[in-house]
Amino acid sequence: MKTIIKTTKAPAPIGPYNQATLVGNTLYTSGQIAINPASGELVLDDITTETKLVMENLKAVLEAADMTFENIVKTSIFISDMHNFGAINAVYGSYFNEETAPARETVEVANLPKFVNVEISAIAIK
Repeated sequence: MKTIIKTTKAPAPIGPYNQATLVGNTLYTSGQIAINPASGELVLDDITTETKLVMENLKAVLEAADMTFENIVKTSIFISDMHNFGAINAVYGSYFNEETAPARETVEVANLPKFVNVEISAIAIK
């Protein structure tokens, strides 16, 4: 059986999906982008600010499922320009202990929802 995870501390879905789904002890998050959950506005000031908001939105979804970044076992990072990888990786890395960081892939894509520069999703285990 699955449990839908919802929080007002992360952006509301912009389509037919939920912020996350918990199945047993496994949480599958939807990709998070840099939408301010309070205003619903995109925050695309610079790649560092954008990535930080993505990670904070992911953190809010994890917290709604009573989890933290330590519970994450796998992430997927989608970026619109691989030249931004260094800045994205620096912000991303600040949320994890390097010795216990999850597996991940980083993929450059042609476009992302709302034409943002970065989107991150995760799989976490309780």
